[in-house]
Amino acid sequence: MYYSIDLNMKNQGVVMIQKTNEKRNALAILGRCFIGFAAFGVLVSCAGTSDKGVKPETVTVKATRPDTIISAQSGKEVTFDEMMDDLNRHQIIFVGEMHTSVSHHAIQLKIIQAAFKRNHDLVVAMEMFDRSYQEVLNLWTAGVLDEEAFLRKTHWYVNWRYDFSLYRDILLFIKQNKIKLVGLNIPSYIPGRIREGGIDNLSLSDKRYLPKGIDTNNSAHRNYVKTIFDQHNFPSRIKFDDFYMAQCVWDEIMAESIATDLGSRKVIALLGNGHIQYKYGVPDRTFRRTGASFRTVYLAPAGAEVELTIGDFIWMTHTK
Repeated sequence: MYYSIDLNMKNQGVVMIQKTNEKRNALAILGRCFIGFAAFGVLVSCAGTSDKGVKPETVTVKATRPDTIISAQSGKEVTFDEMMDDLNRHQIIFVGEMHTSVSHHAIQLKIIQAAFKRNHDLVVAMEMFDRSYQEVLNLWTAGVLDEEAFLRKTHWYVNWRYDFSLYRDILLFIKQNKIKLVGLNIPSYIPGRIREGGIDNLSLSDKRYLPKGIDTNNSAHRNYVKTIFDQHNFPSRIKFDDFYMAQCVWDEIMAESIATDLGSRKVIALLGNGHIQYKYGVPDRTFRRTGASFRTVYLAPAGAEVELTIGDFIWMTHTK
């Protein structure tokens, strides 16, 4: 059986433990998965799960009220200010998202604004840009580019494709306050080529984009990606080992991007939920490179049931 922590309107701030049906929770723990067709071929982008690999007696959390924030450490509801007090004690803050969620991007902006009040030496690192666009991102921070020029020079609707309006307020705040903006990603065609042909068959020009170290030994991460792989009817030419290598390259390059010239600056990294859940994607790979303290904020729609250990803080959000 699973044990569920249920926070609702009647019991605001009170943790209620209850046994819940094993199969129902196994299917509901992380919600729907999203496979990143748009920018990266077919790769894991947001959280998902199935019955496979789910351990019994897992503590799960559910809140029906939007804007409920739960601390994984205590299992209790905390205020935004209490969460920020904790986040501000760490050098790197990973904030997840479902890419199409308006409420998730509003939360990301709120966290950035609160962190900036405490520390103006702030870096915002975003999955939405690959590292080859860093000079353009510098021009944006410097106030040189207007929105139209920025979209054209970053090839936004080729590389990311999601509606720019979802990210506009975040990027305007960065520009208005001259916050350093860092692109985390690898050129979008590289993971697809690894998935289709394997990493060894990349050309030398493609291999120059690869991270210096690629860890494929995390069994929990591998099992998660295998679950996603098994849920989709891929052509027989797609081998799981290549699929998994592409995912690891994707996570490793973002970890390497954060680690590059980190110094003493505070970083807020904006990534899809699947890259930060349980820390085995980008957070742990970043820690391996830097040893820098970090926290994760996992965003999930109110009413969803997720494992308490999925993030350091779980923020239950509006559904849109």
